Amino acid sequence: MNTIDQVGERARPRDMNPKAPATEPAAVGLDLGSAYTRIWVSGRPMLHVPTISASLTNPVSLIRRGRITDASEMQALLERLLRRYRRPVPAGAVLVACRPVLSDADDDRTVRRLLAEVFAPSRILFIDTARAAAVGAGAAPGVQMVVDVGAQLTEVAILAGAGVAAARRAELGTNDLIRPSPPDVLVDTVVGLIDDLRRDPDSRALASTAVQGGLLLVGGGASRPGLAAALAGVAATAVRSAAQPRVAAVHGAGLAALSVLRRSAATKY
Repeated sequence: MNTIDQVGERARPRDMNPKAPATEPAAVGLDLGSAYTRIWVSGRPMLHVPTISASLTNPVSLIRRGRITDASEMQALLERLLRRYRRPVPAGAVLVACRPVLSDADDDRTVRRLLAEVFAPSRILFIDTARAAAVGAGAAPGVQMVVDVGAQLTEVAILAGAGVAAARRAELGTNDLIRPSPPDVLVDTVVGLIDDLRRDPDSRALASTAVQGGLLLVGGGASRPGLAAALAGVAATAVRSAAQPRVAAVHGAGLAALSVLRRSAATKY
């Protein structure tokens, strides 16, 4: 998988704000998480809200195990979130959205349609969440292993070159645990995913190299007390938590969008 996979080179144009200059460049990073939806826009503050419907009597989750469960409610949530900006996001932005590793084409199409409707961007690109988190955390280039523990998914990805070389995921996250509880279940899940990568002939060598270099822990679960230390003990390697593990992915998606925007501008001259 590439670092960024292009989906929908040209989205349907729609003027989100007639008063905003049509030529204003904008880069947008988006992380549609099971617990929180986060958005990063160049020149504006980062925003986040719980990924739930607006119903006061029966709020429901709009993303389940990495998949959108109600596209219309998700669209309404994003539109409410964008209205928080005093300076509106103009149509024609470059948008990079995080996606879970091993997501399928149907998932991508659903997200692409939704984002085209809400943002009317000039380009919609996808980046694997694990890769985005590594970028946002300032990880050095080279072969490395990223462990992303979210609310409903746990992912282990080997990064090599410009993208994800191999990955595994489990449909289990911090929301599935009884609190307070030891991190044993999460540790066992992560180690099981790592062992699976080690057994696979196609990823065995890279997995060995990546584990020796230590693990980068991201996602909301990275803030869970005792998880990093317990994982280091069982996996027998160093484990480093990102400085801001909850927002590393959306920050990385935003930086990727900004890079694409700058490259596009440079080719005009």
